[in-house]
Amino acid sequence: MVVSMQQQQKKKLKEFTGHKWVVFVCAIWDMSFAGTAYMFGSISPVIKTNMGYNQQQVAFLSVAKDLGDNVGLLAGKISEVSPTWRVILVGIFQNVFGYGLVWLVVTHRLPSLPLWMLCILIFVGQNGSTYYNTAALVSCVQSFPESRGPVVGILKGFVGLSGAIWTQIVAMISFPDQASLIFVIAVGPAMVSCALMFIIRPVESFNKQSSRSSEDGSGFMFIYSVCLLLAAYLMGVLILENMFNLDHNTITLIAIVLIILILLPIIVPIYMVFFTQPRNLDQESLLQPPMQETRTSTPTRMEDDENRASSCRVEEDKAQKQTGETVKFQAKISRVISEAVKKLKQKNGPHRGEDFTLSQALVKADFLIMFFSLVLGCGSGLTMINNMGQICQSLGDNNVNVYISVISISNFLGRVGGGFFSEVIVRNFAYSRLVALAVVQGMMAVGLSYYAMGFVGQVYAVAISMGFGYGAHWSIAVAAASELFGLKNFGTLYNFLTVASPTGSLFLSGFVASKIYDYYAEQQAEQRRRSFKSSLNLTLPYVARNEESSLVCEGNVCFSLTCIIFAVVCLFAAALSLILVRRTKKFYAQLHGKSLS
Repeated sequence: MVVSMQQQQKKKLKEFTGHKWVVFVCAIWDMSFAGTAYMFGSISPVIKTNMGYNQQQVAFLSVAKDLGDNVGLLAGKISEVSPTWRVILVGIFQNVFGYGLVWLVVTHRLPSLPLWMLCILIFVGQNGSTYYNTAALVSCVQSFPESRGPVVGILKGFVGLSGAIWTQIVAMISFPDQASLIFVIAVGPAMVSCALMFIIRPVESFNKQSSRSSEDGSGFMFIYSVCLLLAAYLMGVLILENMFNLDHNTITLIAIVLIILILLPIIVPIYMVFFTQPRNLDQESLLQPPMQETRTSTPTRMEDDENRASSCRVEEDKAQKQTGETVKFQAKISRVISEAVKKLKQKNGPHRGEDFTLSQALVKADFLIMFFSLVLGCGSGLTMINNMGQICQSLGDNNVNVYISVISISNFLGRVGGGFFSEVIVRNFAYSRLVALAVVQGMMAVGLSYYAMGFVGQVYAVAISMGFGYGAHWSIAVAAASELFGLKNFGTLYNFLTVASPTGSLFLSGFVASKIYDYYAEQQAEQRRRSFKSSLNLTLPYVARNEESSLVCEGNVCFSLTCIIFAVVCLFAAALSLILVRRTKKFYAQLHGKSLS
């Protein structure tokens, strides 16, 4: 009896470690600590001070960080030919090597390096996160092929929240200097990924035909509840930290509660494995009765018709001989037709829903429209997020940290909510998932227009709309790409789409936002010089040069024109999304139309 119980426990434990929900929960934990790109604002001051850099040099490091965080084509290619643990291992090596050397250089444990070498190290270190992202997304999307929206939204949501999580953990540990945060970025995500890299892998469901069961739906709803609770908790912590000067014991308690909330999703696989019957056994019990009934009724009918069957055997043999040649001829024709269709398919490439390679996707209008929609939508959102400090400075608002935290929480809710609502559109209405993307881009245009009008609470409006909209892009578009272009090369396709974000930001920030800001800053500086000269009736060339070297724009005018332009850009992105909705309408109707019958 004891031996059988031990064997049963071992069987349950083995089933638990190989359960697809355990893979998903471990991927959530990995993503919760992998989004170190959002911590660059915390480490850039110490790099600037210790290395003696100016703001332009720090901007070069920021560009290197953005490129490293988004250019993950190599990670996608490796995921196609290697097991998941190898993909994570490469990411661990790059993470520790890149940021580890940056920490050694900044703390002067190694000789100083040129700026371009430090940019390369930050690129290599941050690029490690693309391997973590690729491994988690590919594993979970393949394990939950019928729940891609919730899976992508939740995983990307926790990536966006990892900056706030690390901030609370670092505050609890209380490091002696700010440079230690670089060491945390180098080692922290690598330690978490190293502990989970053999668990995160694609796991097939017990029954592919019903992989989205009611248990899966309940599991996702529980995790959505945890996400909302986590967002509300972090917002409450943010309010407390800005209202009161908290002591270290309170900060430690806040961090412990935060870690408990992050661990809560493990309840889902524990309940499914240890407190419910295996789903495959239930399905077999539902399927077996009709099968057994047909087997028991068949002999009865055979006994009743035995005499009739024996009299017809001779006639059947004659008919088989006559139709034998016809069957062979039809088989030859079907083979010829199938070969012709196969050759035509290879010539024209795969169709929507089939597995595309990157080269095949790049020549398809659907993929290019989706990419340029992301360039415009994500580029606008990321540019406004990156300029939040200058926006607050131009308005004389010193609460930039509050707005950054609002962006982080909105980003998290956008990624989670975008995946949820796009899944509702697909499941309940059998309509294109990209409708949700068009709605989000329209919402971003409204938020930008609100700021341009200069209404009350304009910074909150742009922070919430940009954070939510930017985050929603990465849950909606990524899930749609997996549906339209297949799962076989999903890692490569996903990492190519992520290039859209820095591409759009580079263009819109370098040629629109910064140019307009500098223009108005120069106009205001010239106005101040003229006013100063007329009041004192003298010239001060040194002061003029000093003003030109550090141009600062003041007032709503600094970003109002930029917001109007970006609002038009977001509307154009929404139009591209709607074009894609029109093109994929029949595909989604065929893909999920059965759920409506």
